Amino acid sequence: MVENNYDILGVKYGASEGEIRAAFRKLVLDHHSDRGGDEEKVKKIIQAYEDLKVGKTHPDTQDEQLKKSRVYSGDSDEERRKRNLVLSGDVAREMKIAEQWAALLNRSDQTGSKLFGSKELGEIEFERKKTGELFIKGRFWAGRFTYDGSIVMAGSITNPYFSQDDDNKTHITVKNGNFTLLDPLQNNFQIEHGAKIVAENGDIIVGNVIGIKETLQDPEGRVGLYVTKEHFTELSAPKGKIIAGTARETVFLDGDTVVVHNLINNVKVRGRIISVFGSTVNYNVEIEVRSGGAITFHDEGSCFALSDDAIIKLENGKRFKLHDLKTSNMVGHGREITYDYLDSIGKKPEKRSRYNFGFFKK
Repeated sequence: MVENNYDILGVKYGASEGEIRAAFRKLVLDHHSDRGGDEEKVKKIIQAYEDLKVGKTHPDTQDEQLKKSRVYSGDSDEERRKRNLVLSGDVAREMKIAEQWAALLNRSDQTGSKLFGSKELGEIEFERKKTGELFIKGRFWAGRFTYDGSIVMAGSITNPYFSQDDDNKTHITVKNGNFTLLDPLQNNFQIEHGAKIVAENGDIIVGNVIGIKETLQDPEGRVGLYVTKEHFTELSAPKGKIIAGTARETVFLDGDTVVVHNLINNVKVRGRIISVFGSTVNYNVEIEVRSGGAITFHDEGSCFALSDDAIIKLENGKRFKLHDLKTSNMVGHGREITYDYLDSIGKKPEKRSRYNFGFFKK
């Protein structure tokens, strides 16, 4: 007789959501590694719980498991793309299991460590400490992960930007606490390729942040024509600080306070207090200052590498070319440029067509 997901959790067929959740929590704690439990058994229990949440009564068959784990071989771009799509899906499912495991330890205030991830891409170690902080060691490849507490990570973060499945995209959310990369510049840890990090009630402290642009065949099938798709790497700390190294190649930083080194090539920054410590702000950079805030360029030669299209924008829509502010000796040497001052000297924004949607339009 084939064991179904109700059997795995030890509940009767048609059990209520509360009964299933209670059985799941008890089994995972009973089989915790600190009590000599079996990691494979724990994964089976978590998968059964996830299946029942979406109405799936039986585990995957061997054929379904083979289909999900299939690895494509070959040297062509198409074969590599297929392989990466399969692997990113595998990792995303593992991260969902890791999320459930970490949440369970958090609710029961227990410590523990466990490996999740992919044998092909490398496993990631998750450890919940006595303080409630979650420590992650390894490269985060794909998937959504939410944790109600601070996360400290020793590793880089990337994103399968080529995937059409949003559930496979890298999106890490910290509900209450900070997200921190451990010594990111010294260790060369970075966030790249369209990953998204959100600290809902805390700070984000990272190293270099890099986006990516993808060149695709014309969607209408016209031979020799291509389109560019932008995959913004996004960091959001609406009530806290974002501290980053260099942001480059399609990045969006949105925080109450944003502290960054250099801004290079298609970077959008939004914040109340903004500090730029490097000497480079160029190529389609847009900085939006919120009402009551200020922006400061700290380098004495600040904006030496400055393109004509870099702009500062106020929350009310007024816009200034950064080059003009530099010419007026307002930029550099640690001078604070306040929102109120810019508002007093700026012209009212031109009336825009209702079909003209800017990046920051709400």
